[in-house]
Amino acid sequence: MATASSAGGTVPGVTLLKRIGYSNINTLANNNSAFFYEAGMMIDADGAYHAYNPTNSLGLDYLGNAGVPGNWWALVTDNGQPNGKPLIQKATDPAPGFYISTTSLQDPNKKASDPTRYVDSESISFIVLPGGLGLGQKLGDFAVVINPATGAYEYAVYADSGPSNKIGEGSIALAKTLGVPSSPKNGGVSAGIIYIVFPNSKKGWPLTQSDIDQYAAALFGAWGGIAQAKAVFPFVNWGS
Repeated sequence: MATASSAGGTVPGVTLLKRIGYSNINTLANNNSAFFYEAGMMIDADGAYHAYNPTNSLGLDYLGNAGVPGNWWALVTDNGQPNGKPLIQKATDPAPGFYISTTSLQDPNKKASDPTRYVDSESISFIVLPGGLGLGQKLGDFAVVINPATGAYEYAVYADSGPSNKIGEGSIALAKTLGVPSSPKNGGVSAGIIYIVFPNSKKGWPLTQSDIDQYAAALFGAWGGIAQAKAVFPFVNWGS
């Protein structure tokens, strides 16, 4: 039976798909419905209504993480291009005076200038995956994220894409549920979080967190649930 290395050794029945940084991305040799990896968790503020502000100290995250003048990659601009001027939320928007922060997953029925078009990091549990990962994942796919040290786990959606050489990032809401320090400016953890992603599982967008919970729970149960997670990650600290 195929084996792949995990943190601390090899695991029978697990096949290595790719490696990013120290994280091995694996799948079950006899069930490719999910891929999984252990990594840290950086905190992604993108999509949050209070993510970025012209006054840097007022935003949940540093403005530099949204870009720089002439190259805004995480804000809506007046010309729809990175070199445009960032739009500021109006009095009728959720956070007047703040910039409009974007995510890769969007509600196509809403205007680009509508902050609710994007996935709110403060209310929706989502993960970020590297661009060009090439493992069949699509925006809107479901995932389960586990903090084995505490036993907490949460259902999430793949809502944002990040650099191709980094893995392990989640929304503010996801971090809070898992007991991970959730500040985009100084939170997160460097290791010890388990991610299980179900490619080709998307059901469309928008969805509520309850919808995400329902769909992802069914996928997780069919995959084998916590018992399967413990079997493929025997070398992490399952504290409770």
